[in-house]
Order: sequence, then C-alpha cells, then structure tokens
Amino acid sequence: MSRTPAAPIHDIVPSPAAEAVARFPPGIRVYVVGGAVRDQLLGLPIQDRDHVVVGAHPEDMLNLGFRPVGKDFPVFLHPHSREEYALARTERKTAPGYKGFVIHAAPDVSLEEDLRRRDLTINAMALDGAGALIDPYGGRADLGARMLRHVSAAFSEDPVRILRVARFAARLPDFDVAPETMSLMHQMVSAGEVDALVPERIWQELARGLMEQRPSRLITVLRQCGALARILPEVDRLFGVPQDPRSHPEVDTGDHVLRVMDVAASLGADLGVRWSALLHDVGKGLTPEQVWPDHAGHEAAGTHLVEGIGRRLRVPVDCTQLARVVCAWHGQVHRALHLGPDALLDLLENTDAVRRPQRFERVLLACLADCRGRPGQEGHPFPQADHLRRALTIVRNVDAGLVARQVTHQNLIAEAIRHARLLALEQEPTLGN
Repeated sequence: MSRTPAAPIHDIVPSPAAEAVARFPPGIRVYVVGGAVRDQLLGLPIQDRDHVVVGAHPEDMLNLGFRPVGKDFPVFLHPHSREEYALARTERKTAPGYKGFVIHAAPDVSLEEDLRRRDLTINAMALDGAGALIDPYGGRADLGARMLRHVSAAFSEDPVRILRVARFAARLPDFDVAPETMSLMHQMVSAGEVDALVPERIWQELARGLMEQRPSRLITVLRQCGALARILPEVDRLFGVPQDPRSHPEVDTGDHVLRVMDVAASLGADLGVRWSALLHDVGKGLTPEQVWPDHAGHEAAGTHLVEGIGRRLRVPVDCTQLARVVCAWHGQVHRALHLGPDALLDLLENTDAVRRPQRFERVLLACLADCRGRPGQEGHPFPQADHLRRALTIVRNVDAGLVARQVTHQNLIAEAIRHARLLALEQEPTLGN
C-alpha cells in the first residue's frame, strides 16, 4: 500500500482557551487538550475541542453555569460553546476490561498526571490560555517522527486503546505504530483484555476507523497485534487464502479486501458500503484448501458469516443488510454484461433493486470498489453498473398495478408481474442479450 506524503508540523497559534480562562477564578487553570492540539500542530481541521480544568471542584463548575454530563467522572458542557470541560483526573485499574477503573478527580490532580493516563503521546499535549504548548511526554517529537507511541504502561489497562491505535493508523496513514507499543498491544491480546470488550464499543471503534482516510490500516494494525483474530476471526482467516491470479493478480484474499476498502474510501463511500467492502469475500475463508484457488459458491457461504458478525457485534441493521446483499450478489453484478434477461431479473429482484433503487446504487458502488481493488485495475471502467441501471429502469417502468388488475386470480399476480418485466427486458435492444 502506498503512503501519503507526511504533513508538516505547524506552529502553535493563540488558543481559544484564553476567553474561557478569563471566566474562572484565580487558582483554577484551563487547558485545551488532546485531539485539538494534535490536529492544530498537523494543520488539520479541528473537529472537537476538549478542555481539562485543574484545581477546580464540581461546585466551581456549576457556579459558573456549566452543565454536568459525565457519568463516570466529572465532565461539564460550557454554557455557551457547548464544548466539554473535564476535571483533571487519574485512574486506577481494578478489574479486567475497559470499565474496570476507579476514577479520582480532585483539585490536587495535576495536568501532567491527567495527560499521563492518555493513550498516545500525540494525544497527551495541552495548550494553556496564552497558547503555550505543554508537552511532558514528547508528543510533538512523535508527530515529527510520524510515530504512534503509548504514553505509559497505563495504556495496557484499557483494551479499547488497541482499537484506538488501529483507528489512528487509519486516520494518519503515514504514521507507524512504535515497536514497543505494538509489543504491548500483543501482550494485552494474549492476556485476554480484548475479550472483555463489549460489542457496542468494538463496533463504535470499527465504524470510526472504517470512515477514516485509509481504512485498510485499521485491519492491518489489528491483525499485526493479534486482535483481529479475536474481534473478526472471519476476516483474519482470509489472509493467506489464494485466489485465481488471472482475475486477482494480488492473489491473497486478505490483501484484496484491504485494497477494496481503500478504494471504497477514495470513492467517498458511506459506512455501509465500506463495511460491505470489508466483508464481500468473507465466504472465501470457508473454501476447503484442496480446491484453492477456486471459490465457487463463496457468495452464498459468506452471507451466513455476515449475518453472524452483525449479530455478534450488534452492527446496525442497514449495514448488515447491505453487506449481505453485496456478499451474495457481487459475483452476478460482475457478470452482468453476460447475463440473459431471466438472470438479470433474478439479480434485480433478489437485491430488492425495484423497491430500493437507492440501496442498489450502494451495492453497485461496493462492486465498483471490488472491481478496482486489484493491481492494475485502480481506474478500470465498470460498464456493468450502467448496464444494470438500464435494466432496472426497464423493469421499474412496467406498470405492476396495471398488470395486477388484469389478472383474474390473486395467486397469479406475482407470476404475471414477473412475466411482464421479463418480456420488457427481452424486447430492449440496448441490453444486448
């Protein structure tokens, strides 16, 4: 996979925290922290601005008009900007998983102590009200070195951080995971920490990672540390499974899936399409080795896996349904130019394209990514899409209501409508069948 050129490290500009600081009484200090500082240094758009408040009690925040929102520790919303302000805190591990913590938030917790509990050095920097950078753990140096490095051994106490590192690798594709951080992630997986994650949190991080610039790196990093085999074993087993080099020059199924994911991202695809790109060939992991590289029937075999993954990770229904359709029918979409009217109609009806043409467009987008996710085919045309759009227009132009009214027996209506649609396809010369 090619990498994007490294972005320059920018100078700090005066922080918007200055106005907020002016509202606090003496002895209370406010800092912009985390992603806003990182993105400002990278020259990236700042999406959210979080703050840490040092030296304050919850009552101080309430007296200033802040609204409490935190359940596990004191977090407040600014009364005007609605930005988050969290009291400085430390954490102590008490049980497995990401919820097994005792939170200590008090006026005596320092900024350095608060930053030390964060995941990566690039997320453990702060700006004071004058715009000065506080960087006790070398985050700016790691930005320059393009390195994702954990702040401290406390990283190992929260398994969600494995998913976050993988997500940041997808968001910052020219960054590497530091060897010592990858080693620590391996240890966490071996200790069973990932197994304690709840499905909703896994899906939340996967979904965010899939929507990043280079989603393939989400999967690559999870695989490198062993977490993919625990979270998505159906995808993990695709690596090392060969395909026919005549249609797949990349040969390895896992490599192909990574390429398709990145093509889908480059096409601006939505989450459901990107999820479909990840799972479209999942059935190839079930093919017996003795018939490799042939994978006949992998489409139907994969649909059960897609549904099982959806239930296990509590994936949104829309994403699971789209991925199931793509998994089951992408082979026929690729063969569309060679399908007769009967097979074309089967494809359109079974994908529910007649009733849901907008979803069918998403199916076609996933199949376009599949087509281009092969070496040498990155800009390959995809005439199958227009062919199927023409066929769908013809089918939808058949007046199903009129056909139904002409049928004397109700149990023959469906058959009559299908016959009318098939006749319309057979009479259309532009389909070339």
